[in-house]
Order: sequence, then C-alpha cells, then structure tokens
Amino acid sequence: MELRELDLNLLLVFQEVFRERQISAAARRLRLTQSAVSNALARLRRATGDELFVRTAAGMQPTPYAEHMAEPVATALSHLEQALAPAQAFDPAASRRRFTVAMTDVGEVYFMPRLVELCGAAAPGVGIASVRAGTADLRGEMEAGRIDLAIGAFDDAPGALYQRRLFRQEYVTLLRAGHPLATGALTMKRFAAARHLVVAALESPYDRINTALQKAGILTSASFSVPHFSAAPYIVGTTDLVVTVPQKLAERAAAPFGLVYVKSPLRLAALQTNVFWHRRYNQDEGNRWLRTLVADAFAEPATATDPR
Repeated sequence: MELRELDLNLLLVFQEVFRERQISAAARRLRLTQSAVSNALARLRRATGDELFVRTAAGMQPTPYAEHMAEPVATALSHLEQALAPAQAFDPAASRRRFTVAMTDVGEVYFMPRLVELCGAAAPGVGIASVRAGTADLRGEMEAGRIDLAIGAFDDAPGALYQRRLFRQEYVTLLRAGHPLATGALTMKRFAAARHLVVAALESPYDRINTALQKAGILTSASFSVPHFSAAPYIVGTTDLVVTVPQKLAERAAAPFGLVYVKSPLRLAALQTNVFWHRRYNQDEGNRWLRTLVADAFAEPATATDPR
C-alpha cells in the first residue's frame, strides 16, 4: 500500500472505531451515518489487506494488525492537528523567547538600553541579542529565522524584507563640553581647522561621512581614527578632538560623557532608519510583538503602516 493512494479520512474512521468499538458510536462522534462509517471501514480493509475489526458480542474487536496500527495512527493524527492548529497567541509576560536583532554599533548604543528597559517591564523572560548588521547575510539569516529584525539605515535592504520607517536624523559634530567650537556658529572654516577623530566605517551609509571629510580636505590631515562609533564618546570626551556622528548617537552619549553636539557643516543627506523583517515571519505573533514594541518606542509620528 502506498500512502499517497490512501484517503487519510479513513484513518479518522479507524481511530474512532478503535476507540468506541461500535460502528454506531463512532458514527455519532464523526457526525456520519453508520453506512458511511461501514463503507469507510471496508475501504480501509481493502487498502490494508486486513480485517481490522471483528464483530463480537463485546463489540468491534481489533485484530493484531489494528492493535499495531492504533498508536502510530493516533500519534500521526495528533501531529497533524497540531500542525494545522492556529498559531498560539504570544504572551510577552510569560514568554521566554530569545530574539536576535541585527543593528550597527550606533544602533546598539541607541536602541538596546531602551529595549532592555521595556522588556524588563513588559516581558521579563524575553531576551534580545544583537548581532552586527554589517557582518550578517540579512536576507539569508532572516529568511532562516536566525535574525528576527534588523534596525538601521540600510539603503540596500533585500526586497524580501518588509520595512517600517522609524525616524530620520541628521549628522552632527560631537565634542566635549567647554570645547572652543561649542560656542558660536560652527562654520566650515572653523570645522576644517579642528582636530578630527575619524570613524573608519566602511558600511553604507556611514561611509558617506568620510567621503564628505575627504572632499573638505579633512580626512587626509586627520591623525586619529577608530573602526567603530561606540569608541568615539570616550575619546572626544577627554580630548580636543571632534567627531562627526549620527544625531541619535550624540543624544545618547552627550549626558553620560559630558559632551555637546552641534549641527555639522558637512553636506550630508539625512539618515532614514527603518525596522526590517522577513515576509516569512510577517504573521508570527512574537515577531509582530517585537516590531510593534520597537515602533512604539522609537518611531516618529506619521510612519508607514505595518502590514498585518
């Protein structure tokens, strides 16, 4: 017997007859006529080549072959019911799910403290791990479910990803409080004469900073550089160096490090930061909860509607 040739509804009939040991009782549970149950049982007998049930004074008694079938059939039908059941609602207060979010080092500084705070209040068992967006194959990792969300200003996000706008931000000049450039208008002349810390980020769109610095003749004269934005507040907070960073990083770092920031005179397009998720997980309740949490906490008004 080939499984593809078998009507799986016959297994439902088998299970009920095995359980009830009566055609009439099985028919009532299945909401079928007794003749329909008898006909289904006859078809299954022909398919298996076994009598399956024998009528006795004590009811329909299973043959050894039916006894052998009973447990595997019940398990298989249970698995099918579970597979076809609607997804269970996600309860953040009780969940212990672990989410992975791809973001840059700027994103980790800006988003993670608030996400830790929000999860602690609403979802104490939920965990969030960040991975560096620049080192991940976003499409492949998100399609496989190994990355749940990506947050950032990704110009080249794969088409398979849905997205929702969070905010736009400008680039600013970050420097220590009391720095000579902290007072008065920051002209290009004053900016170019300052000593700069360069963040040698190669990822788009942050590589635009160094392109603009190069055009202004600043990049070649800069003596100090670091590979990540997260180191910048530590350095400019104790020196006379200045650094060009996204505004959200400056907002987060200013108070803890005794810094101030002013609008950069460089001509740089504003950054648009979005939250991304794979369309495969658009209906996943946990994924929907997390991206809604992110949007509620960080999105500016009048953002695009999240596909539901």
